[in-house]
Amino acid sequence: MDIKAHALVYSGPRQTRIDEVVLPDMAPGLVEVVAECSAISRGTERLVFEGRVPEAEWTRMRAPHQVGAFPFPVRYGYASVGRVAAGPQKLLDRHVFCLFPHQTRYRVPVDAVVPVPKDVPPARAVLAANMETALNAVWDAAPQPGMRCLVVGAGLLGALITACLSSRSDISVDVTDKKADPVVKWADVDVNFMSPQDVVPQSFDLAFHTSASGPGLQTAIDALNFEGRLIELSWHGDRKVEVRLGGNFHANRLQIISSQVGHIAPSRRNAISYSDRLALALDALHTEWLDQLITEEIAFSALPEELPRLLHADAPGIATRIVY
Repeated sequence: MDIKAHALVYSGPRQTRIDEVVLPDMAPGLVEVVAECSAISRGTERLVFEGRVPEAEWTRMRAPHQVGAFPFPVRYGYASVGRVAAGPQKLLDRHVFCLFPHQTRYRVPVDAVVPVPKDVPPARAVLAANMETALNAVWDAAPQPGMRCLVVGAGLLGALITACLSSRSDISVDVTDKKADPVVKWADVDVNFMSPQDVVPQSFDLAFHTSASGPGLQTAIDALNFEGRLIELSWHGDRKVEVRLGGNFHANRLQIISSQVGHIAPSRRNAISYSDRLALALDALHTEWLDQLITEEIAFSALPEELPRLLHADAPGIATRIVY
């Protein structure tokens, strides 16, 4: 008997629908997961939603379990948490994370799921994919004791990077954004929040840029002191970004380093696998402070109606959790 599920489909520019889909036959080596929640990755999914994934990036931008090809129609997403309904005995009834699109039920190879640690609530585990990106960025940056670090962009990725950095007592961390979400208590993680105009030029050793904007990138560049390093995490899709690389950029020997989750940071590449990294990201979600980053919950059935609002460039809030 066919087992059916419902899946979100990006069907055209700023258009989505929910389709009924048939699951592949169950077989040895597969697990069946009943989704309980997932998360929207605003920056990436906004580009998919608007049809702005550059053709040259169609292959690299494929999600691990994406169905369809860019630009449309595609089933896209990579932050699903659910309970195992069928598969190996050791996983039965366990909560697992999977890099799967927004879908009510799915079957994937066993090695495509990672168990959620017992001290991490499943509802918080939807942040694992973003935390994986944050961890990789910190590995790319390799902050040294005594460094002063600046995070530019106080959205989800910026907040997760800040959480990773603030766990270290040997470095200092500041966060800047043109607006602060009032729900985030930065002082609870011993972090100072400031507006961009209050960032003192040439006063930071390391900067992380996550704002996906030219002004944010310029703020990060201008904040660096001699031989400072900037870790660029924003992906701008098909948009051009203009920054000033004159002035003291060359005199101060500044570096701009791209960090992208598709490749493990060189410093860890020979030591861990992709599944190891994802497991570490889930382990890093044990602190309750992260719960405040999920500022809205939406029912899966309401996504076609709500996504234009949620993926608008000026949408308020930080992270959205989808409940099934």
